[in-house]
Amino acid sequence: MDAVDRELVRREGALIQLLDPPFGQFEPNPGYIKGYLRGVRENGGQYTHAAVWAAMAFAALGNAERAWQLCKMINPINRAASVDAIAVYKTEPYVLASDVYALAPHVGRGGWTWYTGSAGWMYQFIVESLLGLRLEAEQLHFAPCVPADWKSFEVIYRYRKTDYHITVLPHTTDGNARLTIDGIERPGPAIPLVDDRHAHSVEVWI
Repeated sequence: MDAVDRELVRREGALIQLLDPPFGQFEPNPGYIKGYLRGVRENGGQYTHAAVWAAMAFAALGNAERAWQLCKMINPINRAASVDAIAVYKTEPYVLASDVYALAPHVGRGGWTWYTGSAGWMYQFIVESLLGLRLEAEQLHFAPCVPADWKSFEVIYRYRKTDYHITVLPHTTDGNARLTIDGIERPGPAIPLVDDRHAHSVEVWI
């Protein structure tokens, strides 16, 4: 993963390239990506599916700092932080672009937007890889990968017709996770989910 960060993460352009350098000659044939200009989409641009997967990999390694850095780079809202940034990106900052151009004079320009595949992976990355929520056999598991200075975060999770108001307190135990449900302590960090149509208050120490 160090090679990915060293060779493919372009901090000055806030993008993560799929490969570098882009293909300029097409022998041997690299396949359909030769149909794209150099630095566009899969031909050396940011292909956002893969950019999200790279960030997910750092989260899986437990490297919260790197995972969150890449999340901020991918997040399209940060492309609207200034008038100059908007002029570079040239597309909607409220949806995820499937690609970002990587070569001059269009470094940082957004490509195909409203592309649900990339957005779906980004949602999964934030919810499962960063906040650490995982549903399994009617239990909600927590394994967050959050910055060291986070004291807590909150989630409202709806299980069928029942709401769970959950406060997660990371970095607060000696390795033995625990939780309370409506004030009653239980072994953690998995929350047993019951659809009783009553709101529940949960605190998770992990």
